[in-house]
Amino acid sequence: MKYCGIDLHSNNSVVVVSDVEDRIVLQRRLPNDLEQILSALAAHQDELVGVVVESTYNWYWLVDGLMDAGYQVHLAQLLRLGLLPEGYIYPREQRAARDLARKRIQLVRCRTAQILAIENLFARHTGKSMSSRTVKRMTTEQVDAIGLPADVALAVKANLAISDALQQQIAILEKRLTECVKLRAEYLLLKTVPGIGETLATTIMLETGTPTRFAEVGKFSSYCRCVDSARQSNGKKKGEGNTRNGNAYLAWAFVEAANFTLRQCLPARRFYERKLRATNRFVALKAVAHKLARACYYMLREQQPFDVNRCFV
Repeated sequence: MKYCGIDLHSNNSVVVVSDVEDRIVLQRRLPNDLEQILSALAAHQDELVGVVVESTYNWYWLVDGLMDAGYQVHLAQLLRLGLLPEGYIYPREQRAARDLARKRIQLVRCRTAQILAIENLFARHTGKSMSSRTVKRMTTEQVDAIGLPADVALAVKANLAISDALQQQIAILEKRLTECVKLRAEYLLLKTVPGIGETLATTIMLETGTPTRFAEVGKFSSYCRCVDSARQSNGKKKGEGNTRNGNAYLAWAFVEAANFTLRQCLPARRFYERKLRATNRFVALKAVAHKLARACYYMLREQQPFDVNRCFV
């Protein structure tokens, strides 16, 4: 038996094959070319137990190519010992929709930056505030009517033009995402949660993938960054884990959902107020997000709609 590990970088890959006694039988740095990597592994394919790929963002092409060639691929020397902390290989046919949802979030953040820039320019030169709602509806004629200095007005128009262009692309992406997910049972289930609409349901569904990949609800909550990573001893904090582990998109989605749920769900509001009496509003809001994450896990796993009594007892 042999084991293969590939350290995938931005423009090259380090390919290593070792035997059961940990002796290296192949070690080569290759360009990120699938044919060259497959050629290097061909002589060992029949004996390989699996191929471990260590990567961050650029693994799709390599993992798909290796799997198509018949290799058993894992994401993450631990394979030989049976201790490999394996990452989840998101299904190939669903990746494009998930990445499209992430692209929408990116464009929304870019548009928000343009709106904030306009608000800041207006406040800096007039001493007054302008709401984001007003900025979103503003036209170039209205910018001229404000009476700003010519160069400042030009800067505002530049931000406005970019914001409008981004909004057009966001609308296109949202239309396509709706077509991709509107008939999926998971999407319809998530929309039964008060505070979760089309955008959040799409994000939660696509980022979660198969809920059974999480052994228990606590694993899912941790993946959503909804649990504290502090280590305590004798009631004192002794350190904390990496708070950036997990899925940033799910962390954002559940905090957003918590904000909306508080406006629409009285039991959630009561739960939040109980927490608020014992702590600050950020921790209380995160507690609501944690409740929603747990609820969504069970909903997706059991294929059941939202039960407010089960969530906020």
